[in-house]
Amino acid sequence: MSDFDEHAAPDQPPAQSQFTPMAQSPARSQEHSPGSPALGLDTVAVTAGRPPRDPDQPLNQPLVMASTYVAGGDLEYGRYANPTWSAFEEVLGALEGGRALAYPSGLAAVATVLDLVPVGGIVVAPRHAYLGTLGQLADLVESGRLSAAPLVDVADTEGTLALLPGADLVILESPTNPALEVADLPALCAGAREAGAAVVVDNTFATPMLQRPLEYGADVVLHSATKYLAGHSDLVLGALVTAPTERGNELHDLLDLRRRKLGATPGAFETWLALRGLRTLPLRVERACANAAVLAHRLAQHPAVERVRYPGLRDDPGHARATAQMTAYGAIVAVEVRGGAEAAEALTTATRLWVRATSLGGVESTLERRRRWSGESATIPDNLVRLSVGVEDVEDLWADLSAALSAVGPGAG
Repeated sequence: MSDFDEHAAPDQPPAQSQFTPMAQSPARSQEHSPGSPALGLDTVAVTAGRPPRDPDQPLNQPLVMASTYVAGGDLEYGRYANPTWSAFEEVLGALEGGRALAYPSGLAAVATVLDLVPVGGIVVAPRHAYLGTLGQLADLVESGRLSAAPLVDVADTEGTLALLPGADLVILESPTNPALEVADLPALCAGAREAGAAVVVDNTFATPMLQRPLEYGADVVLHSATKYLAGHSDLVLGALVTAPTERGNELHDLLDLRRRKLGATPGAFETWLALRGLRTLPLRVERACANAAVLAHRLAQHPAVERVRYPGLRDDPGHARATAQMTAYGAIVAVEVRGGAEAAEALTTATRLWVRATSLGGVESTLERRRRWSGESATIPDNLVRLSVGVEDVEDLWADLSAALSAVGPGAG
């Protein structure tokens, strides 16, 4: 990992998808007993992270609330380990094809990764990305902790590759938030490796059900587990998953050490809820993706809509790339509303079922105009509304959204 702090010695560590295939078959986990066949991800989500099958053992991992443990074993202290975290990490690691670490939030996970970049280092990141990530980078550059953090259009492969020489870390999102641009993950991961930079891919939008960036050469996968992984809008949690490679194993030890030293440890209750959420991840993502596809196609025909951004549309700039590296196109749709920012903002308060709220990935459908946030990129249109499509009846969602669009669109009132 180029100039990452590789000299820090870690503490002793405590001892079949249902999606319709596009360009590839759904991934299968290699996390299984020796000699047994690989399991489909739907099966992994349900079966991994369970207690031993001994008589009178609980079927599910219990919630363990403990700040310390009886000495002499592997756990020792609540900042080092917790059986509830371990179960969550086992499931997520198996789904992504690596080794997972849980954090109290996605931003805590981001901060832990950035803590590995050397003083004066360079981080390349998407121009459109989670605002919290971009905010941390801006603060680190302003303070002098980083020498530069150039922001790129990750859909422009050649332009991104040109910025990689000299970089210590490359952060990617695909699809990006909220513009839904699609990065060529295999090409960019290969380019970063050639340049000596490490790659972190934020897989929050896609989840491992739709793409597994470690298979494309990423060193670390990042999640805001608050969103699709947990899936019920009732907790805040983050996670990192490191690749099953020599570099990935080194990073895992360093990130685990930073987690302990920074105190970036998750709550047991939050990880227990998120573990329960992972059990239904395949079903929730499949339904939400199916709903999003229907809505995106209908929205593209609505007279109150200027543009729909959704990789599942054939005329979307990222369609071919998404088809090649994802098993479905996701459940986030971005629409640009005719009538500018005023009409877009009015749309967010004109719906009955859709809820005006930030965040995404819950079972409920939400929407918001992204430029209402002062930190949002000026290259995001001020009439763009991000839709997080939930698992409700799609006809109900469409009736509500279509009526609201008609009420605020040109000629309304």
